[in-house]
Amino acid sequence: MKENVFLGLGSNVGNRAAYLKKSADAIAGHKGIKLIKISSIYETEPWGIRDQESFLNNVLKIETDLTPSELLKFLKATEQSVGRTKRGKWLEREIDIDILFFGDLVYQSENLTVPHKEIQNRKFVLVPMNEIAPEFMHPVMMKTMKKMLTDTRDKSKVKPYKQRK
Repeated sequence: MKENVFLGLGSNVGNRAAYLKKSADAIAGHKGIKLIKISSIYETEPWGIRDQESFLNNVLKIETDLTPSELLKFLKATEQSVGRTKRGKWLEREIDIDILFFGDLVYQSENLTVPHKEIQNRKFVLVPMNEIAPEFMHPVMMKTMKKMLTDTRDKSKVKPYKQRK
């Protein structure tokens, strides 16, 4: 059965916009995935460790018949193929791809929690989610993305990214 899935992408090293595009292209190129919608790119303050370059973030809406664990395995391989270097938690990264929502599934395993447990605290996810799916309902909190963005206590700056020509 096909599920609507939302993925969060982020990059703050090197050609950040190129890492986002390369990742989105790789995801869209998988035979078991259909790219439905892609948000604008937003420039955002780093989260966790603040003393690093700002991030570029966006959200993809895809449709897939992969299981959550199959999708996670593919996304981790995509991060590697796009050029991610292994670093510690919250440190800079060429690309980071998170499964935000997997339909209305509530799922937890050793290496995956869906919905992503920090969505309500991250404007860098809520702003692009609100752009492409404002009425999408968080299956645990039972709030729309629009309401979650209004309610978040995250005060970090999230602004549309102006790509340099």
